[in-house]
Amino acid sequence: MTQSANTQALIDTLLNRGVDEIIHKDELEKKLKEGTPLRIKLGIDPTSPNIHLGRTVPLLKLRDFQNLGHKVIFLIGDFTGVIGDTSDKNAERPMLVEDTVKKNMETYLEQVGKILDISKVEVVRNSEWLSPLSYLEICKQADAFSINDFISRELIAKRLESGSRVSMRELMYPLMQGYDSVALKADVELGGTDQRFNLLAGRTLQRLYGQPEQQIVMCPLINGLDGRKMSSSWGNTINLMDDPNTMYGKVMSMQDDLIVEYFTLLTRVLTERIDEIKTGLANNSIHPMDAKKELAHVLVAAYHNNEEADKAAEYFKKTIQDKEVPTEVPEFNLGADADIVNALVTSGLVKSKGEARRVMEEKGIKINGTVIEDVATTVKSGDVLQKGKFNFAKVK
Repeated sequence: MTQSANTQALIDTLLNRGVDEIIHKDELEKKLKEGTPLRIKLGIDPTSPNIHLGRTVPLLKLRDFQNLGHKVIFLIGDFTGVIGDTSDKNAERPMLVEDTVKKNMETYLEQVGKILDISKVEVVRNSEWLSPLSYLEICKQADAFSINDFISRELIAKRLESGSRVSMRELMYPLMQGYDSVALKADVELGGTDQRFNLLAGRTLQRLYGQPEQQIVMCPLINGLDGRKMSSSWGNTINLMDDPNTMYGKVMSMQDDLIVEYFTLLTRVLTERIDEIKTGLANNSIHPMDAKKELAHVLVAAYHNNEEADKAAEYFKKTIQDKEVPTEVPEFNLGADADIVNALVTSGLVKSKGEARRVMEEKGIKINGTVIEDVATTVKSGDVLQKGKFNFAKVK
């Protein structure tokens, strides 16, 4: 394939794969073909310490832009993360404590670096320009919008109709995201379909400040393991920081009807292969479990490496399919406290006693294969502790 043909293929993938809507597609395609470097913006609010696979849909799109030589801007919403966006929520999202947001964002660059060449990424935090804004400047921005613009949004309209509270703070969030585009002089902004109003606010404010209006690329929202939108608040996520065994196992546990969607949106597996899988699933020539194994291997290899993906596949076969206890289980010293709660914390299977009790209530803890619900249960040397399906630790 010639360089020109290869470039066109990259542009076609960028404009069509994992894209729900582009404003405006013809204009963006023209700019891409001209080859002038564009400033491409994607913002993520650190409302959770984990970036999940749902977030990778626009991140992969950002990589597509990077591969074409455009300037990628990764915006960490340390200011907007405190304020909270309720665009996709059925209820008001509470404000977060600044320390929580700071802690959540500690590993964001490490996680994003699994997808992007971080050495070529412009990393910014929107507290740099949002914190100093004067009340007068904010009022100037607010004047570009009407209350009707805001309350006509579907979820907000439903909340108002049901009598639920809608805070004035929520009205401010689109202004902040829109002003991010002004501060960064963005040519293109990426986001999910739930962000449509906020993305368009960027165009409105750029027009107010005399800047060219950004193009918008909206990506579809990915469904989580339970079929609902993937969300950290619902715990139905596959996270970039999940260990290989957990990531592989989570993929294997997802609903069958998500397989083709995950291949299409979360990987760059060739479309010809995805079409083969789709057809095979439809005519029963490919079993869903085999398709999931292929998908799980692709994802673990992408966010860890191929060797870890091979090991995770073998681990899954032994522990889940063959129901064996893995031969290589991390060992730990029990210490003075031999009750199950302290043992779980000491082993590293859980981060806190609260988490230990919660997982036990959900019947997610086993000792030597037996579900344990009594927090007073004691453990002894040689016991194998298990959290969920994939995590083990053995008492020395």
